[in-house]
Amino acid sequence: MDDNDRQGRYRKRMERKQVVIDAAIDRAEREQGVLLVLTGNGKGKSSSAFGMVARALGHGLRVGVAQFVKGRDDTGEACFFRRQPGVTWHVLGEGFSWDTQDLARAIRTAQRGWAVACEMLRDPAFDLIVLDELTYPLRNHWLEPAAVVAELRARPLMQHVVITGRGLPPALREAADTITEMCDIKHAFRAGVRAQKGVDL
Repeated sequence: MDDNDRQGRYRKRMERKQVVIDAAIDRAEREQGVLLVLTGNGKGKSSSAFGMVARALGHGLRVGVAQFVKGRDDTGEACFFRRQPGVTWHVLGEGFSWDTQDLARAIRTAQRGWAVACEMLRDPAFDLIVLDELTYPLRNHWLEPAAVVAELRARPLMQHVVITGRGLPPALREAADTITEMCDIKHAFRAGVRAQKGVDL
């Protein structure tokens, strides 16, 4: 097959693909806030969410972030985004459960954090809200999934929400518009590499 034949076949294939894609775009007529969940055992769930924060800020949108498990406020994303106009950032956790080892305290912390998140979810001034690591207090039954989903469904029509964390509860799976699962294939930590600034922190 010569270059002209290859080019002709490629053009026909792309023309067919364009018809399919254009038809799908035409069918997507609604505008609404979407609920996205980034889950799975792989690295990159929070990083992906914070990429969406940057995208939203680029469009002049107002963003709220609530971090449920992480208790550090010196991560690269916190240091950067807290300086940006249009961002409200809350660190609501006290570290992972193996750090605190106090169940009653973990439940109180999660419930206090959820109250803060609910204030943002009820505020139509927020265009995008990131609920980082929310799946952990849900999975551990520190928060009631049905009540969380009810609050998510009652949010302003055009408000987008991104939820991150492993162990996606069935109620949240059902409520989500988009779910992406990160797959863990290989991780430097298992080879003895510490968490690195700019990559992990």
